[in-house]
Amino acid sequence: MRLVFAGTPAAAVRSLDALLGSRHEVAAVITRPDAPSGRGLQVAKSPVAQRAEAAGLEILRPERPRDPDFLARLRELAPDCCPVTAYGALIPQSALDIPPQGWVNLHFSLLPAWRGAAPVQQAILHGDDLTGATTFVLVRELDAGPVFGVVTEPIKPSDTAGDLLARLSVSGAELLVATMDGIESGELVAQPQPAEGISLAPKITADDAHVDWHQAAVAVGRLIRACTPAPGAWSVLDGTRLRLGPLAAVATAADPGGAPAPGELLVERSRVLVGTGTLPAELGDVQPDGKRLMRAPDWARGLRLEGRSAVLR
Repeated sequence: MRLVFAGTPAAAVRSLDALLGSRHEVAAVITRPDAPSGRGLQVAKSPVAQRAEAAGLEILRPERPRDPDFLARLRELAPDCCPVTAYGALIPQSALDIPPQGWVNLHFSLLPAWRGAAPVQQAILHGDDLTGATTFVLVRELDAGPVFGVVTEPIKPSDTAGDLLARLSVSGAELLVATMDGIESGELVAQPQPAEGISLAPKITADDAHVDWHQAAVAVGRLIRACTPAPGAWSVLDGTRLRLGPLAAVATAADPGGAPAPGELLVERSRVLVGTGTLPAELGDVQPDGKRLMRAPDWARGLRLEGRSAVLR
């Protein structure tokens, strides 16, 4: 089939690579416009745009997918199907109607669970044991179209959102190519999603990533893993914002001498404990604003926190 692929972040590059290595023709790529990126906020091309440029593909960067010039060019390209992975903008009906085989989205959840922008993060945040990826027909309702295929992926206790997304981007890319093959051969017929089991996965904001140490240790650990690498879980000590890596450990029992209060730091020679709403947790990596990422004990030594009263807020 003749395809026009839509995608933007690094997780979508795997899908583009898989399609380029398939029997299908990728005629062009649609991605979000160049945007400020990194600490210097320099305008940069999306990861998909960079890969498409290296492959010599035409790149479409509409400000809005309903723009008349974009729609006209898409009609000229005459794709049979438009596969999508994490494009990042709503596709209007005027664009959905152009390819005869429609737009087929690769979504990183087992639909109808976790419809929305942050399925991987929400699955970790809510303690799911299993997730996966789904290919489905893109319709105007959010992630509600009929399903072509799924792959499953267990969620490991130590998984960050970045870890899990990296694995899903690989298995999901294979699923996307298999879906294109099945559509072309006529062997695949999309099936409606179940009416039960719908859950929503809104984007996790920087405000959402502020750790509440009054929560149970297991909930704190899930939040930090769900926010790694983005938007980054954080807390504040003495007015300085600290980006937090995944917890190194959670205590299995309270110290006989009494557990630290929520947010209170207990600095030892080789570890830094912090109180939660249940059991103490051991901090992993810490990154103060404007500084490098470091192990929590090294950070605590640098601030001479041992023996001091210090509380994360």
